[in-house]
Amino acid sequence: MRTTRKILASVVSLLMCVSTAQAAVSAAEAERLGKDLTPMGAIKAGNADGSIPEWKGGLTAPPSGYKPGGHHIDPYAGDAIKMTITSSNMEQYKDKLSAGQMAMLKKYPSFKLNIYPTQRSAAYPEKIYAATKQHATTAKLVDGGNGISDTIVGIPFPIPASGLEAIWNHIVRYRGPAVQRWFNQAAVTANGKYLLVKLDDEFDFQYAREDVALSDLNNILLYFKQAIKAPARLAGNVLLVHETFNQVKEPRHAWTYNPGQRRVRRAPNVSYDNPGTASDGLRTTDDFDMYNGAPNRYQWKLLGRKEMYVPYNSYKLHSDGVEYKDILKSGHINSELARYELHRVWVVEATLKGNARHIYAKRVFYIDEDSWQVLMVDKYDNRGQIWRVSEGHVINYYDQPLLWTTLEVHYDLQSGRYLALGLDNKEKMYDFSITRKKSDYTPSSLRRQGTR
Repeated sequence: MRTTRKILASVVSLLMCVSTAQAAVSAAEAERLGKDLTPMGAIKAGNADGSIPEWKGGLTAPPSGYKPGGHHIDPYAGDAIKMTITSSNMEQYKDKLSAGQMAMLKKYPSFKLNIYPTQRSAAYPEKIYAATKQHATTAKLVDGGNGISDTIVGIPFPIPASGLEAIWNHIVRYRGPAVQRWFNQAAVTANGKYLLVKLDDEFDFQYAREDVALSDLNNILLYFKQAIKAPARLAGNVLLVHETFNQVKEPRHAWTYNPGQRRVRRAPNVSYDNPGTASDGLRTTDDFDMYNGAPNRYQWKLLGRKEMYVPYNSYKLHSDGVEYKDILKSGHINSELARYELHRVWVVEATLKGNARHIYAKRVFYIDEDSWQVLMVDKYDNRGQIWRVSEGHVINYYDQPLLWTTLEVHYDLQSGRYLALGLDNKEKMYDFSITRKKSDYTPSSLRRQGTR
């Protein structure tokens, strides 16, 4: 009898934990948004010593001299380096460094972190703030966290109670209603050699639509299309994805067009740890955009908020005055062009479930509290050793405004190689004004895309 009571008590306790993890916040908690919390759920105040300032609305207008459609002028070009962290002094700052950063500093004597004054530049349109507050009291995780409900447009869980809620905030964060991008990707060898792969991709974010309810989207989070433009041996290949919210209930739909065969084929393996497009095996499909896809193969744990040195306001890496050869160096990107600042981040640990398969046994995500953008990821192999380290170098696209990566870098510590994705210094700037129809994202549209 006692055993039965213990089992029942355990079940009730477990159900209460599940319920708590999936429950929306109270109206009183939601009222904090825009007051002591920013509209996105970050702590509005600065830290105790002032090294992190108060958030005062972020950067909402272009600086003088910016021309619409052009590369973004650095609004903080006058900031001086406060200090530099190297392998020789990293122990002094280890409480604010990730395990991945420490590993990079140890492996590469030339790798360093130039620390600049913290600029809380993250800003978003008022509609995002309004939707976030409106749905903070209704948004829920469903199907064990494999989907979300009762939310649209905004951040669903601005006051997260679990790691799953935090990672969903990243997955659905605002990147405009639609965008087309032109950029290069480089898989850099250990001795610094690389070949640029030119890509043209576009997103149509169904979740960002204000005119529909989440239930009307038929489980479609976004449409994505990516075409390879160079080198010649890869040019013409096109990938089309219909990204679903709940990918356990309905896996993402993907097709590829191969110009040599002139055929469109289903692509069932565009998910989880399958290699990313033309990545030379240096990133997985779910590494793209720092993390994407179904969360069902991991146990997610929210470790709390922490002050850390993270890549931020990376306008030097974005500048059209910089050549790709100036960025891409042996072992790592040019540290002189990278900018790091002290910010508060949410730390989320993802541990592979015992019955699941993935090349990463554990991942630790560092998510910006001001934007819900993943800024860094430490990735471990099945021996428990750090294998790969990812950095998302972000800028505020202040003409929108929104915060997003200008460059993703995925380092492989074991091979000494890395993948740089998003090199746009000599390309057209992202176009956030595109309008698309659903018919632009059908399998039959792929051949047209590949031959352009």
